[in-house]
This record gives sequence, structure tokens and C-alpha cells, in this order.
Amino acid sequence: MPAKKLPIKKVATKVATKVATQAATKVANKKEDVGTPLSVVIRRRIEAQKARFHANDNISAFIKPGELEGLVDEVAQKMQAVLESLVIDTQSDHNTKNTSQRVAKMFVKEVFNGRYVEQPTLTKFPNVSRLNELMIIGPITVRSACSHHLCPIMGRVWIGVLPSKASALIGLSKYSRLTEWVMCRPQIQEEAVVELADMLEKKIKPTGVAIVMEADHFCMQWRGVKDRDSKMINSVMRGAFLKDPNLRREFLSLLEKR
Repeated sequence: MPAKKLPIKKVATKVATKVATQAATKVANKKEDVGTPLSVVIRRRIEAQKARFHANDNISAFIKPGELEGLVDEVAQKMQAVLESLVIDTQSDHNTKNTSQRVAKMFVKEVFNGRYVEQPTLTKFPNVSRLNELMIIGPITVRSACSHHLCPIMGRVWIGVLPSKASALIGLSKYSRLTEWVMCRPQIQEEAVVELADMLEKKIKPTGVAIVMEADHFCMQWRGVKDRDSKMINSVMRGAFLKDPNLRREFLSLLEKR
């Protein structure tokens, strides 16, 4: 038997009730957000979607336009409390009067900016000439921070790409922009290069991708063992670079000459 149709009046009433309920929910949520720290509001959005927000994750999808300024202000307030707990006079010491605001701005808009802004646009071009020879981009200067101590990581990255006839090509500057976006987060070097390799594979779809990163870690040089000469070098090889030892050897030998 065909389903019974509801009278138009009842349907209209049902729709109106639904709209009114949604509006009331939005108003209630807004009231709930009043006085709530912005970081808590953003965290609730992330948790509602069951998303991850580790130190090296990008959470830009959960941040609304204009909220970064509010986040800077909140971090500045909490940084001021940290300075006070360190027994630093920020009132009469002219050098530290605005340190909390400067540090907050540095964290949110500079050194950890890769967490809070969207991935840079990567303009792709078709491989019209069907290039299939090794390309090496670098050294790209990178700045990051160790997620264990928030100490600086300063280094260089080399990227090797073996395109296929079907690969997309991106401008040279885009390699630097994408690398900076990935590195500007608290993280460990081993995970950072893997994430960068994953992104390049996904965007370009090459025959092979290779990444080498060499960096100074201030968590070893500035604290702990205080070894000024220690560096960390690691590599990620994908596709043809992993399977073809001659290609891998060519890539690494060219880096030694730089």
C-alpha cells in the first residue's frame, strides 16, 4: 500500500519546529561559548568530530576566521602566568614588559603556524614534455621545534623527485612552502620527513620521492648533554628510490657535492 501523505499544514508545522529547534540550539551554543576560553571552544569542535589534535597535526579546519587573534591573546595571558611563576618581573623590567604577547604571537603565527593555517595552494602543471629524469630541490632551510621540550630544530631538507609521464609538476617555490608548512609545528624530525613524503606522493604522484633532512637539535645542544656538534640526519625513500639502488646512489652522491 502507498504511504500516507501528511497534510501540507502538518508538514509545514514539522519543518518550522525543526528550524526553530536548530536556531534555539545555535543560540544555546553561543551562550555556552560566552566566557569560555577560545582554546576550549576549538577543542570541543575537534572532539565533536572525533579528530586528532596532536602537536604535529593541522587543525585549521576547526578555526574560524578571526579566531587566531583571540588565540594569541589567550596564549599571552597564560604565558604571563608562566613568567610570573618563573619569578620574572615584567612590570619594572623594560625587557620583559611585553614578552608574553611577543611569545604568544611567535608561537601561533610563526613557529607553530603550520598547525593553524591551511595548506598552501599548490598549482599543478601537466607533464607535457613527459619528463622522467631525476630532479633535486634543496637545500631548503627549515625551522621547527621539538615537541618534547619546544626547543628549536634548525636544519636543511633536500627533496628528490622522479616524475613519471603522468605526474603533475609543481613550481619550485611550492616545495619550499609545503616544507615550511609541515615543519612549522612541534614534532620530531623522523615523523616530519615522513609526513612531507606522504604529501608529495599524494600531490604529484611521481615514480619516486626521496627526502633527506639534516638538523641541529637544541634539545641536545642547549640542554641535556649540551653537545654542540651533534646533528641528526635521516632519509625517506619511496617508490623507485627504494627499489633502484643506482637511483638512490645517484641522489645521495649529488647531495654530497653541495
